[in-house]
Amino acid sequence: MFPFKKYSIKNYDFSLLTLVLVLSVLGIYLVRIAQEGLFLKQIMGLALGLMIVAVVSMIDYHFISQFYIVLYFINLILLVAVRLFGVEHHSSRRWLDFKVFEFQPSELTKIILIIFMARLLMIFKDKMKKFYVLLLTGVLMGIPTFLILIQTNLSTSLVILFIFAIMIFAGGLSLKVILPILLTVIPIIIGTLWGIQNNYDIFFLTDYQQNRIEAFMNPESDQSSAALYQQENSVEVIGSGKLTGKLFSEGKDAIQSDTYVPISESDFIFSVAGESLGFIGGLVIIMLLSIIIFKCLIIASHAPDRLGRLIAIGISAMFVFQMFVNIGVATKLLPNTGIPLPFVSYGLSSMMSSMIAIGIIININLQRKFRRG
Repeated sequence: MFPFKKYSIKNYDFSLLTLVLVLSVLGIYLVRIAQEGLFLKQIMGLALGLMIVAVVSMIDYHFISQFYIVLYFINLILLVAVRLFGVEHHSSRRWLDFKVFEFQPSELTKIILIIFMARLLMIFKDKMKKFYVLLLTGVLMGIPTFLILIQTNLSTSLVILFIFAIMIFAGGLSLKVILPILLTVIPIIIGTLWGIQNNYDIFFLTDYQQNRIEAFMNPESDQSSAALYQQENSVEVIGSGKLTGKLFSEGKDAIQSDTYVPISESDFIFSVAGESLGFIGGLVIIMLLSIIIFKCLIIASHAPDRLGRLIAIGISAMFVFQMFVNIGVATKLLPNTGIPLPFVSYGLSSMMSSMIAIGIIININLQRKFRRG
């Protein structure tokens, strides 16, 4: 099987690429407002990302998926390297320093595990009613998830768990297996929240993470001022943007989110959008991301085979969860946990993983039209 094929340029999904480009350019502008010093880096990240899309979209996803075991172990090596040699920012060790740039392996993990999970579900497609399939896939997904959780990186761990749940459901997991899991998991979640409220130590959460969740559930508590500082300020600056934002009515100097909301260039980029571009600007971002996700789901429904469908569903799930959580945190609908907004937030690693995902999606669509032609 050759990795490259002679695709017809007329079958290339330029509409999806255009949506991604428009959203990314908007993100660059918002990053410039939040941290002007990061402006050129984000432009370089977008340029590199577009090159990645151009290359990955031309590589047969079947060829990439052949190396699912190799990719899985490379991923584990990178995550262990983070644990041993990683650099620390904001009390979290998530990055590897390559001198020229810092790389966050957990962002690449999401793409690798989507491919890995899709191949496993292909292998066990006739045995999805067996409990051991869920157990095996759960353990294999759980190992890298645990290595990410102890970085500490709860948000990416939750992304992976969401991807796992959606993909295994799409893979045909039997309801006889799903129902006992729900009956087990739901009480665990309720018990965890109860334990946090009653000041019990939850072994799989750090004190910092527990404080954030408790502050969200009990905003009147003494510790809430520190844990909810970002979210409270984020909601305030979003509201101050009103309908059309301050950028066009009051000018850039009137925008305060760059100093009022910590990490506004990444985890709270939506607060910058709300203040500078108002309700309309925030709605445009949501609509662009929603259309991208919708197109990914359409491509999944028309994928040429089960493998392509599962990969496309996994990528769609990744984008959905990140959009929902990032905006939910910025608007104080969810507990504060740092997660980038796809194509908008600052971050080379996040941009690269999102662009790889788009390249794979485009190739799945090309494969369908290539086979049909």
